[in-house]
Amino acid sequence: MVPAPSPTPMGRPSPPVPARAGIGLRHPHVQRLLDERPKVAWLEAHSENYLAAGGPRIVALDAIRRDYPISFHSVGLSLGSAEGVDPAHLARLAMLYRRIEPTQISDHLSWSVSGGVYLNDLLPLPYTSEALDIVCRNVARTQDVLGRTILVENPSAYLSYAASHIPEAEFLAAVAQRTGCGILLDINNVYVSTHNLDGDALRYMRSLNPESVGEMHLAGHAVQHIANHQVLIDDHGSAVAAEVWHLYEQALEIIGPRPTLIEWDTRVPPLPTLLAEASRAEARLSEFRQTRIHCYAE
Repeated sequence: MVPAPSPTPMGRPSPPVPARAGIGLRHPHVQRLLDERPKVAWLEAHSENYLAAGGPRIVALDAIRRDYPISFHSVGLSLGSAEGVDPAHLARLAMLYRRIEPTQISDHLSWSVSGGVYLNDLLPLPYTSEALDIVCRNVARTQDVLGRTILVENPSAYLSYAASHIPEAEFLAAVAQRTGCGILLDINNVYVSTHNLDGDALRYMRSLNPESVGEMHLAGHAVQHIANHQVLIDDHGSAVAAEVWHLYEQALEIIGPRPTLIEWDTRVPPLPTLLAEASRAEARLSEFRQTRIHCYAE
């Protein structure tokens, strides 16, 4: 049962998202989170699921944020659109963020709007100087309207444009350097993209300024065979693969501990399964810290 609205004022900031493991807030798990308050360090919600001015969803989120740090991850800003960020959508996001005051907000290095029509996908960009100017302009506009920095997530890729002349990691690093935004480093996306395009995952991560990375994502992917080629599909529909766990451990060495989210958006499992995945990430974060403490002690 959804709780009654909180009598406390709106706009109380969410506690900081810690450099620990969190899970995505998905509708099938909301009531159990409200009833049981299971142990998890933080939660990330999809912004576009909470744009209505009222209703049970936003009321439930108000109740949940009393006990958990909250971040917001959006999919509709279309930061790569040449026509710019949709001011109406940006205004709705600004209203939501003023109400909930999440610690972190993020979107994707992609585009999904053309001629006012929203396309149901996060489409890839050509990594050119012109595209870089467009993304930087849109990120700057977004941050000006929201009055805060955002994190921009690296995409999963299945092809590359012939026109691209800037490596993706360098493109993303340039966006962060020019706009002051942060980077949401999706480890699964790095693995998927570098596998599909014969890239170097470690070189990718080493091309980023560690200080720009504000969050990491972990998720599952699907394996398909197309024309005798193994293609990885970023479907967020399974447990984190062993190869991605290994790459995450390498990311901790290169970048350091960051808030780490377990994403699971299709074939959503029971809440204990998500919490168990978060525990695996938490164990790796703890092991990394303990190793560093031991090294410094010596």
